[in-house]
Amino acid sequence: MKRLSFLLTALALVFVSSSVFAQFSQSEYVKEWQRAKAYTKAYLDAMPADGYTFKPTPEIRSFAQQMGHLADANYFFISTVNGTPSPFGNKSVEKSVPPTKDEITKAVMGSYDFVISSLQALTPDQLQQTVTLEGKTVTKFGAFGKAFEHQTHHRGQTTIYLRLKSVTPPGEMLF
Repeated sequence: MKRLSFLLTALALVFVSSSVFAQFSQSEYVKEWQRAKAYTKAYLDAMPADGYTFKPTPEIRSFAQQMGHLADANYFFISTVNGTPSPFGNKSVEKSVPPTKDEITKAVMGSYDFVISSLQALTPDQLQQTVTLEGKTVTKFGAFGKAFEHQTHHRGQTTIYLRLKSVTPPGEMLF
């Protein structure tokens, strides 16, 4: 009985986790990306200008590099979805944008604009087409989900950067 219960629970979790992004319509997902953009902007605004080059330890990215990496991934995922080069070109936000508050904020917000406009431009049928990301086949809609997960992860990592600079991170923005 315990094995059956475990198996049913495991199957339920697989089903739920695979359909988490399917719970949103395209227009609802656009709103989620707009919310994520505003939430990331709150983080960018919260960090003082002198904190953009701050690294909690020498081995990890600075705050600016974390946010640049977030932007690079937004461009990567959605350029793959679109089948077009990134509007940022072959450059890396993380490595080529000056690590200033104004420049990083502009680049990161631009990456969100790219994601949101791309999502709005695709038809529901196009969102069901597949692409290959990191060797895995996913729907275009699923690729937006992977990009969403990635940006959430890296924004969340910067919470500790703010705390170490004695800044209270922005409150949760679930809605």
